[in-house]
Amino acid sequence: MLAAIRVRGWVNLSPNAKKTLELLGLDRVNHLCLLKEEKRPMLDKACSFITFGEIDAAALALALEKRARLPGDKKLGKEFLQAHKFKDFLEMAEAIIGGKTSLKELGLKKVFRLGPPKKGYERRGIKKSFAVGGALGYRAGDINALIKRMA
Repeated sequence: MLAAIRVRGWVNLSPNAKKTLELLGLDRVNHLCLLKEEKRPMLDKACSFITFGEIDAAALALALEKRARLPGDKKLGKEFLQAHKFKDFLEMAEAIIGGKTSLKELGLKKVFRLGPPKKGYERRGIKKSFAVGGALGYRAGDINALIKRMA
């Protein structure tokens, strides 16, 4: 499962990238969405405005606990976990990553509204790719550290 985070705004955005970001649901900066592997070409099309990588269960559990919302902007609590027969957020995250359930089946919003990362993005800023020390593009498993700083 891939996690994609919007890093840059609308300035100098090409029409193709704009449509791709709308389809992914990444309308604003610091929004996160979860995607399956087959959506990778869409992420490559908009990689100048997002960062993405493979999410692990611990980072997803933290995002679910702190930033997941039900319709009506309600937080998840113990009642929600009991209603869906999960003992904790980590078990729910493992079920989502394993494909046993999805955010839509659980009735959750598909976008997580994160805060800006503590201690900022990488040293080279939000205009350079992750490969050269910036924040954009594919970052493999390093996305988990960024999610933990933003949740």
